Parts: sequence; structure tokens; C-alpha cells
Amino acid sequence: MIVKKQAYARAGLVGNPSDGYFGKTISLIVKNMSATVTLWESPELTIELSDRDKTRFRNIYDLHREVNRFGYYSGLRLLKATMKRFAEWCEKRCIMLPNRNFTVRYASNIPRHVGLAGSSAIITAFLRAMAEFYELSIPLVEQPTLVLAVETEELGISAGLQDRVIQAYEGVVYMDFRRDLVESTGHGEYERLSPDLLPPLFIAYRTDLQEGSEVFHNNIRMRFNTGDTAVLDAMKRFAELAQLSREALLSGRPERIGEYMDENFDLRASIYPISERNRQMVQIGRQLSAHVKFSGSGGAIIGTYDDHDVFPALEKAYVEAGFKIFRPRIV
Repeated sequence: MIVKKQAYARAGLVGNPSDGYFGKTISLIVKNMSATVTLWESPELTIELSDRDKTRFRNIYDLHREVNRFGYYSGLRLLKATMKRFAEWCEKRCIMLPNRNFTVRYASNIPRHVGLAGSSAIITAFLRAMAEFYELSIPLVEQPTLVLAVETEELGISAGLQDRVIQAYEGVVYMDFRRDLVESTGHGEYERLSPDLLPPLFIAYRTDLQEGSEVFHNNIRMRFNTGDTAVLDAMKRFAELAQLSREALLSGRPERIGEYMDENFDLRASIYPISERNRQMVQIGRQLSAHVKFSGSGGAIIGTYDDHDVFPALEKAYVEAGFKIFRPRIV
């Protein structure tokens, strides 16, 4: 028996990073990039190393290049933490797993450390694969919460539900993470939106080394927890921008999204320093009349434009500046 499952990259359209702070967001799946997990029955439980899990190097300089490229954290910790949490989820529900082992292999072409949710994609794909291997059904609404617990409770990564929700539900989703609902049920309220409602979109991202999302969120988390007024007000406004964007899409006014995306980025820049290279991605788009914001924690942007003829100019400008750019595939 061979099980193969995928989960895709994602981009936060508007509202992020309020998802981790009882806010509201709209997010979309990006099927141009994916994480794939394959597993098959074997005598022992075995994790195969991927090309991101090297343990042998030609010399110390080879190791140095590898760390610069991928950082210190490989996918092994994601797989181990997912298995542990999956087993605990089953135990809590008095589900006795059959005495069957598997070998697991993962691969991903989602760029690391650029805010496209590569880590949660690996976890989501692996969770789906284990559920099928053991012939279990995990309720859809519970899957994002379970994936988030792997990252926050097992690995100590600061994160919100947004990435895990869109990777579970796919398509385009409006998410309401109001405190009373999240604290009482462990999940928010999720509404699917038609991709046909969206304006034209593009994504650009950095190819040089970036920081993980935990670096960004840890600072904001501390300020939020200590009642920093600027952060609290920003999270409230992020949520309002998501709600306004939902209303604009449902009323057939997708062109309004651009101004909300612009404000989303400017508001983020008011509470957290933006590196010169990240800011450059935003400035390039704005100079060509596009509306641009971060897709996640930094390193990638999502943008929209009013005139379809603008995209070739955007593509040329981003490539010349050393960035990758593409149109997201949602369906």
C-alpha cells in the first residue's frame, strides 16, 4: 500500500497577521508549489532523509552553504512532531491504531523562509497521508487546529491558524478567529469564497536567505501579550480590512481590495521594522501602480493591479531586481 498526499503553498490576501491574535483574514491556496508526503508499509517505522536533511558533507564549507540555504531546522522535526501529535489525537479519542508501520518520505518545492507556509504544508500533507494509511477520518474543521498544535505546542513556533486553515480547505477562505469561538472550540469560523470573485493577482518572493516566521511573530506576540496599544489597534484594523475585503468581493467590487492591501502593509510597517530588501519588493509594485502586501511573515509579497497590461512590466522589474514572480494558481 502506497499513500501519496500533497498540500500547497498559501498567500494571505488581507488581514494577516491578525489570525494569531483573534482577528480575521482572507487567504488563498497557491497550487504552483507543493509539499508531497509519500508513505508505504514497512517492517519498522522509518523516516527517509530528503535533500534538505543532509547529514554528510564534502567539507565544512559545504555544510556552511547548506546552513545558509536551508537553516538549521530540517523537515525531520516536522515529521516527528506530527507523528507524536497524531498518536495523541488518536489516544484522546480512544482510537487504537493497527500494528502497522510505514516508511515516510517528503519533498517540497515551496521556498523556505519566505512566508509561503512551507512547513505547515509538510505537516498537513503528512497528516492526510497517515489518516489514509490508518483508514481514519479527521474532521476538516479539526485539521488546522491539529497542525497548529504540532508547530506551537510541540516545536515552540509562534503561528496562527490561517495557514493551516487554507491548506486544509484550499481555494479561497474568509476566516473569523474571534476570541470566544477560538477559546471555546479551538477553531474559528470559516467561509469559502469563490476564486472568481478575486481581482488579478501576482506573487513575488526573495531567493536569498530569510528568517522563519517565528522570528517575526515572537516580537509581535510579546507586545500583544503586554498590551502594547499600537499592536492591539493594528490587529483590530487588520481584522476590519479583511471584513471590508470580504464585503467588497461579495458585492462585485474586487477593485476595492487594492487599497485594503496597501493599508495592510503600511499598518504592518508601522508596528514592525521592514528590511530594505523586503520593502523593495513592495516599492517595485507600487511604482508600477500595483497594490502590494506581504503574503505571510516576510520574504514574499502578493499584489493586485487594475490593468492587465501592467503584468509584463511587473515581471520585468521584479526579475531584474533578483526576485521570482508568478501568477498564483488557485483552482
